[in-house]
Amino acid sequence: MNWRGSLFVARWLTLVAGLVLGAWSLWFEPMMIPVREYALRLPAGAPLSGLRVAVLADLHIGSPQHGLAHLEEIVRRTRAVDPDLVLMAGDYLYHGPLARKHAPQDLVPALSKLEARLGVYAVLGNHDNAERPGTVRRALEAAGIRVLDNESAAVPLGQGGALWIAGISDAWTSLVDIRGTFTGIPDDATVIALTHHPDIFPDLPAGRVSLGVAGHMHDGQVRVPFYGPPYVPSKYGTRYLHGHIVENGGHFFVTAGLGMSILPLRFMAPPEIALLLLHTDGKN
Repeated sequence: MNWRGSLFVARWLTLVAGLVLGAWSLWFEPMMIPVREYALRLPAGAPLSGLRVAVLADLHIGSPQHGLAHLEEIVRRTRAVDPDLVLMAGDYLYHGPLARKHAPQDLVPALSKLEARLGVYAVLGNHDNAERPGTVRRALEAAGIRVLDNESAAVPLGQGGALWIAGISDAWTSLVDIRGTFTGIPDDATVIALTHHPDIFPDLPAGRVSLGVAGHMHDGQVRVPFYGPPYVPSKYGTRYLHGHIVENGGHFFVTAGLGMSILPLRFMAPPEIALLLLHTDGKN
């Protein structure tokens, strides 16, 4: 083959590779709704062992790929794993190119089908605060979801035990009040801190939180091979990018989320319904 033939083949291969990558990042990967299980071993003493906690974050419903039918499927798959508790870490609507104009109340019929033995709890994210946070909160509450904005709630576990959910406002777009959130929570209580942006993790009171849960990071949303995500929305870089993080005795979990922000694509950062399988046998 002469050089013109080689150049022709190279151009066609480049075109085909571009089409495949484009289809993958614009359709196939964004449309995934896998349930990923994470076995988290937490410090002994907290009555969390055996709990199944589903974490949903960054749904961003209204992107070109994700309409209300996609939300229905997310809810169906979450119900199918029979979680004891559902935690929702913010950003429920999409704001970006080619957005479908869904109002917060459009999410109510699907979200009202979410259920768990210990309840469904939510915080708001930066996109929710841009939307008019009051309307998002009212929609979630209309779906039977408890919204915590610098607030806490006691969740009875039976036999006199309780788990506290401390819902802390988004670190980028709201006034974070950690002290106020923990007011009223007994010092010896078992606490899960739920927030949208993980940058507050280092500021949580040491020794008072069994687990911190957040979203926002999308696992980078786009990962360049051999480089990683070109943009990470955190002052800590990739420190809280995704997964179970243990530092200074604290345990934190950041989910990859389910939707997309700004650009409607995901590449090498697949979405997830995170199912946390909690264990507290003292082995960390």
